[in-house]
Amino acid sequence: MEHFPDAVALTKQLLAFNTINPPGAEEACARHLGGLLEAAGFDVHYAAFAPTRTSVVARIGGRDDRRSLGFTGHMDTVPLGGAPWKRDAFGASLEGGRLYGRGASDMKSGVAAFVIAAIAQAGRLRRSPGVTLVLTADEECGCGGAAFLAQKTDLLGSVGALLVGEPTANYPLVGHKGALWLEARASGVTAHGSMPERGDNAIHKAAQAVRALQAFDFGVEAHPLMGRPTLNIGTLHAGLNINSVPDRATIGIDIRTIPGQRHAGVRDRLQRALGDAIEIAPMIDVEAIYCDPAEPWMQQVFTIAQAHLGERPQPRTATYFTDAAVLNTVYRNVPICVLGPGEPQLAHQTDEYCLVDRVEQAVAIYDDLIRQWCFY
Repeated sequence: MEHFPDAVALTKQLLAFNTINPPGAEEACARHLGGLLEAAGFDVHYAAFAPTRTSVVARIGGRDDRRSLGFTGHMDTVPLGGAPWKRDAFGASLEGGRLYGRGASDMKSGVAAFVIAAIAQAGRLRRSPGVTLVLTADEECGCGGAAFLAQKTDLLGSVGALLVGEPTANYPLVGHKGALWLEARASGVTAHGSMPERGDNAIHKAAQAVRALQAFDFGVEAHPLMGRPTLNIGTLHAGLNINSVPDRATIGIDIRTIPGQRHAGVRDRLQRALGDAIEIAPMIDVEAIYCDPAEPWMQQVFTIAQAHLGERPQPRTATYFTDAAVLNTVYRNVPICVLGPGEPQLAHQTDEYCLVDRVEQAVAIYDDLIRQWCFY
């Protein structure tokens, strides 16, 4: 009989893979996970959108009368940051119930937990609606791996509900805002700084654009859980030297949208507000995810989570975006829940860690969710 690690041991193994993005290089991690799943009887497929940038789709079971339960998580991590780490970022040190390493909370512990929960049920899942696991590359830099998979609908197949293992401390969340990151560009004509009248200053146009952005009105009502959409001016770059008229200025805009907003409409409204002197180009474009808390499967998730958390979850949403926003374009608005063992406040932090107890609790929750979906 094949021996498989437990979820904590698998988390340690995954932390040893350096999947910092950029450059990502998720292939070795993907092959490790795919090998475990294949040994357990899963049908495993790899999808590389660039050299070493590999995602995995694994499935087991399946019936004509009911779609599978989906799980998704990403293998890449953010960089270590400028501050020095007190622990080895890839050493997976375990101290006082905390497992340290880059990606421990965001989100290799979540990936390990649902992979092990699925493997544990593999024998029974073959004769059930089954599960589909989508393990992605390049989530941290804009869901590139998920976007590549979304072009291959035959590979993703179909699911009836989707569980996203991002860090929530195992508290089920019913959605997240969308992200529309734009670069607004102003063009001008350069000239010597002593003769500005001979040029066309791009900074002046950018300054007018900033004022328009500060006054921008989305024209939508607040969402009952997510509140209002937001706009943040995150970067402003212009000029090469002080004694020249700048001929280019760029503004980085971070818009977070709410359910019901279509990003094409947001862009059109923003373009009208900025005028013809400004060109806007998308950098990241993923729309909001929301599942009505009253949806029957979400209520089942709440009931299962309550048994493990000791309290009835209340409808809440995530502050970050996830691959689910992209996968949902293929899965067509199935119920989606974000629930994973990582600590959300530790994502992207120096000396990131996850709690061993949370990882084990996540496996138990995922196990119950698989049983409820596939066997009852």
